[in-house]
Amino acid sequence: MKPCDTTRSLFAEQALLPGGWREHVTLTWNAAGDLIDVCADTICAPGMRAASGPLVPGMPNLHSHAFQRAMAGLTETLGDPSDSFWSWRTLMYRFAERLQPHHLEAIGRHLYIEMLKAGYTAVCEFHYVHHAVGGQAYANPAEHAERIVAAAQDVGIGMTLLPVLYQYSGFGAAAPLSHQSRFIASPDWILNLRSRLQRSHPEHGGLRYGVAPHSLRAVSADSLTALLTGLRADDAQAPVHIHIAEQIKEVDDCIAAYGKRPVEWLLEQQALDARWCLVHATHMTPAEYRAVAQSGAVVGLCPTTEANLGDGIFDAGMYMAQKGRWGIGSDSNVSVNPRSELRLLEYAQRLSHRRRNVLADPSTPAVADRLYQAALDGGAAVTGRKVAGLAVGQRADFVVLNGEDPNLAGRVNLQLLSALVFCEHGSNPVHDVFVGGREVIVAGHHEMERVALTDYRKALSELLS
Repeated sequence: MKPCDTTRSLFAEQALLPGGWREHVTLTWNAAGDLIDVCADTICAPGMRAASGPLVPGMPNLHSHAFQRAMAGLTETLGDPSDSFWSWRTLMYRFAERLQPHHLEAIGRHLYIEMLKAGYTAVCEFHYVHHAVGGQAYANPAEHAERIVAAAQDVGIGMTLLPVLYQYSGFGAAAPLSHQSRFIASPDWILNLRSRLQRSHPEHGGLRYGVAPHSLRAVSADSLTALLTGLRADDAQAPVHIHIAEQIKEVDDCIAAYGKRPVEWLLEQQALDARWCLVHATHMTPAEYRAVAQSGAVVGLCPTTEANLGDGIFDAGMYMAQKGRWGIGSDSNVSVNPRSELRLLEYAQRLSHRRRNVLADPSTPAVADRLYQAALDGGAAVTGRKVAGLAVGQRADFVVLNGEDPNLAGRVNLQLLSALVFCEHGSNPVHDVFVGGREVIVAGHHEMERVALTDYRKALSELLS
């Protein structure tokens, strides 16, 4: 065994590296929070800190609407005999009308601590509440966006902020609904917002800006092109996220408007690549699954929210057989747990296909190992940041698991991820969390969580009064 530098280092008896589990691993990072050395078969040098349990890469959360965290549990009562995504959306709009800037910051700060405690180390925030009540402009157009950035930076989670272009209530440039007035913007407004944010909160290793055309129903073909043309002139590598093919009605409406299905139309109109995240993409044909996989775009899967809203089941087996890339997100934040998302993704396939371990394959027979690595790879690609695992040049984003957790204790390396993903018995297996080399969760807790929870409760009380 060989010694490694102890400066900004952590030793782990077991660590999940890109090639699989390795023993006696030392991670070393620089002042900027980037990994500069990853050594296996090392010794724990004198003065070096040793992790208390197995170490895994932090998981990117590729899709979040932070403000919806405050709605969790409020829409689970039948109000419409045909209750669906569309009736839920109306309730969400009404809730969004009440948000004030300090509410958004308090919700975000509390939520992002929850994410860190669950093992998410990065979040892509799909941010579309831009304006004051009634659509009135704030004196600072970046008021809400800056609150979200501040919340993330306060608690230490990596952030990709995606200002959303939202123009219409439906296909054919249908006029916005009154409840949507706080969301409405033009391509120029979104691009100007990005410029303003880059001046007030410049990008760095833990912060990135992209854009998000909300959906094909909420933007026109011309405005989509204008947004992407402006983005390419500013930053050709910036991530682009879009909701697509989430609901059957959306597919039918797109066919009526464009003569093509949403994914089919987008593939023909835009050169999709690894910068693109197609959120949900629930309803695709076999040809669309194949074409998306070949494009290199990443599908953003949010199994808990998709189940909560009755969206349908993504055929992950078909997509992964085509070597398609994907990641996971918490979306409406009714649940915040990457392990739950991976478990529900597999369980939905089992229910649909009536067999077990559907998403495993002969090269990776342990389904949890395949799911964790795929979600890490796809999620990292569409953050636009270097968060693809424990390798030199990537961010020092990792999770120290509690080796004494009843679900993990006594497990050999090849059983650890299976226990992590598929066992759920009330305990939190996340012990410590590092983001960019900074320890933000210590023994399961964040230094700001008590204050953040108090502020969150106050915000919730105001919103629900």
